[in-house]
Amino acid sequence: MEETGGEPDVVEKDLETGELLFADCSAETPKGRVSTCYDREGLESRKEHRPSASAVEMAGAMGIKLLTEVQYRRLQDLGEFDRKTSSWLSTPEEVRKLGGALFGDRRFGRVFVYHNGAQSYFAARGFRGCLKV
Repeated sequence: MEETGGEPDVVEKDLETGELLFADCSAETPKGRVSTCYDREGLESRKEHRPSASAVEMAGAMGIKLLTEVQYRRLQDLGEFDRKTSSWLSTPEEVRKLGGALFGDRRFGRVFVYHNGAQSYFAARGFRGCLKV
């Protein structure tokens, strides 16, 4: 996670299993993970200006997962993240089947979760990862 600009830290502990959840706590989405489509299907559906990677595949290769909407909101309770950037979030299958994907950010002192086409990408959108240990 650190190699791509993430700042992993413990954000949660499961009291039943003792597992720790590490998540990226960098102020903005890690620079080494921006300009990605959501997943391989989104990437393949782009006709032109195709980015080099997808968030889901990149996270998998790193051995981490994208944050869920719930995890993202909990992270935002710990600080102010993604004030200038945004992060792809693990998207429910029913949304993904319709071509969409979720992302979140913090603007105007609030946390927002939105949708976009999974094929979209922006220089300021990447992803935050998490890992249970």
